[in-house]
Amino acid sequence: MGNIHVLTKDLRNKIAAGEVVERPASVVKELIENSIDAGATEISVIISGGGNASIQVVDNGDGLDSEDLKLAFHRHTTSKISKTDDLQSIGTLGFRGEALASIASVAKVRAVSTINGVEGGNEIIISDGVLSDVTPSVIIRGTSVTVSDLFFSIPARRKFLKSPRIELRHILQTVQRFALCYPDIGFKFQSDKKEILLLQPESLSYRIKHIFDPTYEPNLLPVQFEKDVFHVSGFVGNLNLVRKRRGGQYFFLNRRYIVNNLLNSGIYSAYQSLLSRGEFPFFVLNLDMPKDQVDVNVHPTKIEVRFQDEWRVYHVLKSAVTNAISDILSTIPDLSPNMKMDTQSKYISTGMPDFSSQPRSDAQTTLTTRNVERAKDYVKHFTSREGTRQLPELGKIWQVHNKYIISQIKSGLVIIDQHVAHERVLFEQALNAMEGQTVPSQTLLFPQVLEFSAEDFSILIDLLPYIEKIGFRMKEFGKTTLLIEGVPSEIDWGNEKKVLQDIIDYYRNHNREYSSHQEAIAASFACRAAVKAGDELTSEEMRTLIDRLFATKHPYYCPHGRPIIINLSLDELDRRFERS
Repeated sequence: MGNIHVLTKDLRNKIAAGEVVERPASVVKELIENSIDAGATEISVIISGGGNASIQVVDNGDGLDSEDLKLAFHRHTTSKISKTDDLQSIGTLGFRGEALASIASVAKVRAVSTINGVEGGNEIIISDGVLSDVTPSVIIRGTSVTVSDLFFSIPARRKFLKSPRIELRHILQTVQRFALCYPDIGFKFQSDKKEILLLQPESLSYRIKHIFDPTYEPNLLPVQFEKDVFHVSGFVGNLNLVRKRRGGQYFFLNRRYIVNNLLNSGIYSAYQSLLSRGEFPFFVLNLDMPKDQVDVNVHPTKIEVRFQDEWRVYHVLKSAVTNAISDILSTIPDLSPNMKMDTQSKYISTGMPDFSSQPRSDAQTTLTTRNVERAKDYVKHFTSREGTRQLPELGKIWQVHNKYIISQIKSGLVIIDQHVAHERVLFEQALNAMEGQTVPSQTLLFPQVLEFSAEDFSILIDLLPYIEKIGFRMKEFGKTTLLIEGVPSEIDWGNEKKVLQDIIDYYRNHNREYSSHQEAIAASFACRAAVKAGDELTSEEMRTLIDRLFATKHPYYCPHGRPIIINLSLDELDRRFERS
């Protein structure tokens, strides 16, 4: 026999399914697209077990008769296109005719549908790609598709699914994208009988407010921009909505969510004089353009597209956002780029801390190791011959530029970075707290009710047992709200939401860099709660900080590996002044 053989239909279907159905969120995406294409004005997504157990999507759109219901689950059957020319002007979300067949080949599916105005519904059941006969069903308005036991027939794929909590977040992200792109449609999202989202048809600004939290609405800047055949609409956030992570960027093309790094960079470039490295603006933007100038048929998931002239679109988006934030730009003095970064805190009322949130590369890890070794070299004179760390005998203490603490010691000068010094203190304090030595809280005179986006709230609930150990006292107070009754003594009152939000952002960006959840949370809390460069300290505060620093296990470098202390010996000073 030859080496080449024809794959079975079942195997072909499962391979094709792998391109479309990556995880439960993929199923939700494809089913919602079908609901929107069917003209639905209300869509419900009901899941259990993070979608690993079951997913149900119910809509009130146009239903299917018995023949169409059966054909819908065959591969390459669709109502969206019928001839080659249709591929040049695709105006629907689903059109490839792969989604339902792919889902049915790797899961158990039950679909019920009723054509509006027709008495009698239709039902079909599919298991492992095998279709049952269509049977009469109860009458519903629209279509309901229930998908259960995803990848039950492909154990190798099923074992790579993440925990229900993680898969839930992916589904939530998917639902939120559709909800932001279609604020005129009502969405309901329920997980394990718990309501996550309940959104009525509304304006986009109200939709943003209800998906995230009420503080977003007053910080939105409207975008309405036309250039030739392009129309950009939506909202961008002012500097109060700048975050230290990606995730608040939603770009839609002809009301389809897409990912395109070049176009995102066009939006970022409009903010370039306002943002520090590692900061990301919030935006929800839709670009309407002629359908024959873009190809949405380049990837099975339809999340990547190809433009006839991508750079032209780049400049359109940059101009649209620049116009929207022109009032902010006009408040920035005409200074050098470095000075703009230094004065940025004047214009960001949230006071975002200055640290890089870029993923750590191998080269950066090596650099961090070198920093640790260099920091140890700086402080050799603090170690006795027996290897025991000794507290230096400090003379007078000065604060330079509200950033560095300088003092004379017997062998020369010591310079301490006040932020990373306090960061090291808080990092070890937080780790000790999570290992059993809980940090006492300061009770708030008036408990605060804080609201978060559903996605951030889900992360916060996972981290709650650790966060409470470091001094927060809080409890759930609604779907996405917490009642804060106490906070760590190291943070200022009124700063609770910002610190918690920053912990969430830092955890999402950096948790893989640490060996445990505890270390990641401790590092994020320390970075947020520590005194900042620019904070003025009294002599007593500086001495107390130094005492606390040298009481830690590792006083020479911060949790990120940056040196805390630099020593300038008398010999080095003499060489600098050519006294030797």
